Amino acid sequence: MAFDWFDNLGRPQFVVAPMVDASELAWRLLCRNHAAQLCYTPMLHSNIFTKDSKYRKEYFTTSSNDRPLIVQFCGNDPDIMAAAAKLVEKDCDAIDINLGCPQSIAKRGRYGAFLQDDWSLLQKIVTAMSQAVSVPITCKVRVFETIDKSIEYALMLQNAGCKLLTVHGRTREQKGPLTGIASWEHIKAVRKAVSIPMFANGNIQCLEDVFRCINFTGVDGVMSAEGILTNPALFEGINPVTWEIAMEYLDLVEKYPCPSSFIRGHLFKIFHKIFTLENNNGDRELLATAQNLNDFRQVCIRIRHKYLPFHEGRIHLQDDDGMTRCGFDLILPPWICQPYVRISPEEHTQKMELCKQQDNTKRIIEDPDGIPISRKKMKKLRRYLRRPTKPDAATNRNRDICTNDVCPNPCGIKCAYQLCKKCCRNKCYNEDCFCEGHDFRMYKREKVKENEDNT
Repeated sequence: MAFDWFDNLGRPQFVVAPMVDASELAWRLLCRNHAAQLCYTPMLHSNIFTKDSKYRKEYFTTSSNDRPLIVQFCGNDPDIMAAAAKLVEKDCDAIDINLGCPQSIAKRGRYGAFLQDDWSLLQKIVTAMSQAVSVPITCKVRVFETIDKSIEYALMLQNAGCKLLTVHGRTREQKGPLTGIASWEHIKAVRKAVSIPMFANGNIQCLEDVFRCINFTGVDGVMSAEGILTNPALFEGINPVTWEIAMEYLDLVEKYPCPSSFIRGHLFKIFHKIFTLENNNGDRELLATAQNLNDFRQVCIRIRHKYLPFHEGRIHLQDDDGMTRCGFDLILPPWICQPYVRISPEEHTQKMELCKQQDNTKRIIEDPDGIPISRKKMKKLRRYLRRPTKPDAATNRNRDICTNDVCPNPCGIKCAYQLCKKCCRNKCYNEDCFCEGHDFRMYKREKVKENEDNT
């Protein structure tokens, strides 16, 4: 019974993860064209989704060829989460609860991985959503430090009504430069403990990793996030040419529009190896400032024009020493889609320690009072000094002080009496005079006097 609905989906093994601003319809269809069997929507905020129709229209789009599909929500209110689920149940095959986001925004909003310590609330959320809709409720989670607590956590969600579990084999502290390797041991132990369908997430950089993970952990399918962003054809087992897969994606965007920020993010990921080469700074700048589909296509065309001769073998790498020095000593050339490999947490820690030591040996810069100036303040000062000088800046700084002896303000540049604005106004009012620079006219004074007489 627990697997009946999963069987109806075709028991998908190749799953595209829910990613903020990155799992939109065009991207999902691109991945489906290259062997993905199940896709998730981007993470949607349940509270905004229930209240803002514009948000729903922009962030939740689907089509007849976008199935099977799981919609993911984040939030911490059982009633709101259930209401959001009701709005999409007819357009998807299941609804997922995000319990894995480790980012600081999730901590501030108290959702994602920062709900994993409030088990009673999670039980209420899963139960409320399960009772509100006719489609299955699923959960995507991260592991705890210990395997035993991870198992207990998974069983709690299963008992609350969760029909499918996706386990990311990292703790919520493993993120950014401290991401490290996901623990398949944790995933394997959870798989043995639960009796519902289960996906694994983590350490997937190629199709071989997918099958290794399934064989080791015993899960029903594997989800990819970072790996599929750099190679949308990961589940197909190929490494396509970057400009070809990018153009295919842009053709889908033309049919299924999305915000330009989504497009820019995807192309930066696809071309990430290309943009590590110094001779591509212009293309990177063009992508960073692109505003429409034509601009994005131009990036692909320029990169294709530059690297197609190398790809076709008409120019050999050794024929161009400058290109070789720029980074062509890779297993795959940079114009081929390939995984993004992070440095290990240990390497990152060593790098930070080295930077700290170098900072300590640098000459300490002090202000006139002898107080050390921080690096942050120094950056701000340098930015200020790099600003272009306005033509009249020197004149403004050095102009005379107001001729009124008791006034310390600078005089107006065009003031006929060399007064500041306030003093000039008073003079024109009291002496029935006119200043062309400040444009204080007589009729204004007469109107003021008329008002004074009336009062």
